[in-house]
Amino acid sequence: MEVNGYKIKPGADLMEADLRGANLAGANLAGALLFEADLLGANLTNANLTNAGLDNALLQDADLRNANLTNAKLRRAILRNADLRNANLTNAVLTEADMRDANWRGANLRGADLENAILPDWSRGR
Repeated sequence: MEVNGYKIKPGADLMEADLRGANLAGANLAGALLFEADLLGANLTNANLTNAGLDNALLQDADLRNANLTNAKLRRAILRNADLRNANLTNAVLTEADMRDANWRGANLRGADLENAILPDWSRGR
């Protein structure tokens, strides 16, 4: 699969890639390097991002429903207004991530590192 000139595959080097609004639904990006990638508004529903490196990535307004982010690194990632319903974030590293206004209903955060993360307002029942 190729999107905006980038090869989308497991282990791909997509550091600083411009994937704004890209349709990556169901993509296999296991182990991919997406450090500082721009995924603003991208569709990543059902994507496999196991062990992916997403430090400093822009995932604002991204659709990550049912995505597998097991062991993913999301340090300082921007996940504002992202849809993470039913996403698997088991053992994901989300230190200092900005998750304001994100929808986490049904997400699996077992073992996730949320140290110094900016969390959504859980009281709103999103």
